[in-house]
Amino acid sequence: QVQLVESGGGSVQAGGSLTLSCAASGRFYGAGWFRQAPGKEREFVATISFNGGSTYYKDSVKGRFTISRDNAKNTVNLQMRSLEPEDTAVYYCYASQIWTGKNYWGQGTQVTVSS
Repeated sequence: QVQLVESGGGSVQAGGSLTLSCAASGRFYGAGWFRQAPGKEREFVATISFNGGSTYYKDSVKGRFTISRDNAKNTVNLQMRSLEPEDTAVYYCYASQIWTGKNYWGQGTQVTVSS
């Protein structure tokens, strides 16, 4: 069992920046971030491969968000710049383990961007 704890959420004005962090209690393979805005379904934001060599982003965040990971610390970060009101959501970290076939989710952290 792996527990994920997100941090770094908050309230910022449009154009501002935030960095979200996700700390895992154990090793994981794949990892990434999803978000869920009020009244909407949870959507993919970004993902990163095990060695960090491959990253994928939702089209609307490309060039503004950067995902990274530190396998020695079992952490995944999401650096967010040029934030827009449309980025307002609860952001969830996820991690997967190919050796167990299990996926894990954090509790979420709120990001609010005001215009």
